[in-house]
Amino acid sequence: MSSYSVRPAVPRDAKVIAEIHVATWQAAYHGLIPDEVLKAMTYEKRLAYWKEAIEYSDPQILVATDSDKVIGFVGFDRSRDAGTKSSVGEIWAMYVTPEHWRKGAGLALWDGARDGLKEEGCTQVTLWVLLANVRALEFYEHAAGFKRDMPSLRTTAFGSVRLEEIRLKRLAD
Repeated sequence: MSSYSVRPAVPRDAKVIAEIHVATWQAAYHGLIPDEVLKAMTYEKRLAYWKEAIEYSDPQILVATDSDKVIGFVGFDRSRDAGTKSSVGEIWAMYVTPEHWRKGAGLALWDGARDGLKEEGCTQVTLWVLLANVRALEFYEHAAGFKRDMPSLRTTAFGSVRLEEIRLKRLAD
């Protein structure tokens, strides 16, 4: 059983969400994405984004806490992919501080997001992940039950490097 609590984000969480987003992005993608791209992801830009996201619930955001300290977050809403039905939700972002990786925080966030998406009438959930991000693929496929949507493979530029992303999907049950 997880010791993590999950709750909706409130405006005062924007600062720690931005800190987690930048630090965890830089840790998770070190060696995959060029250092100059990782360094360009600034706290100030992320703070502005997450303040607005929390204010307008676009996307909806939940935070995971450990003893009242925010240690991760998930942003979710309807799918942003063109041509998808309104019953398709998407995990827009999910990050947990490295010291809490593989300890249940990600699953607690996924459970909360899945419940939120079901409340919105979503019957299917998708997300995009870098193929080179083995840790994330293992989590989403083995722990959270997502499957690869093979025709969705796309290439995305990160500075001078081009990396393949794949959409994962599963039922929201």
